[in-house]
Amino acid sequence: MIHLEIADFAGALPPVGAIAGLDLGTKTIGVAVSDGLRQVASPLTVIRRQKFTLDAAELLAIAKDRRLAGLILGLPRNMDGSEGPRAQSTRAFARNLSNLTGMPIGFWDERLSTVAAERALLEADTSRKRRAEVIDQVAAGYILQGALDRLRHLVR
Repeated sequence: MIHLEIADFAGALPPVGAIAGLDLGTKTIGVAVSDGLRQVASPLTVIRRQKFTLDAAELLAIAKDRRLAGLILGLPRNMDGSEGPRAQSTRAFARNLSNLTGMPIGFWDERLSTVAAERALLEADTSRKRRAEVIDQVAAGYILQGALDRLRHLVR
């Protein structure tokens, strides 16, 4: 089920259990996961986009293997807060994915997540080649960590 508000998403989650954060791009999907207590986000992998059914199968396999309790998708808003074609595409992906799983699905504003990830990788003196390989999963980690921080402050 898709939850438009983070508070609704929080209410749909069990008390414990890891969640995943996704950074949906046109060519890749960055994936990060939390620990079971939802304190820390860790970059996990990058999925090379093919077609929806294959992408969804790979995501659902990760969810099953890690016993995930929910998914957070980064919502790419414009800097003025409006939504463009990429946000619409993300919402469509979520709708299609919700038809395949009963896991709660929520959104988190991903503005500047890739910029923050790039800055962190530069500060870590990561090579250009390695940055290109991991940027999407690190951005997914930023998206997920933001959502985790907010979830901790919501009253149940």
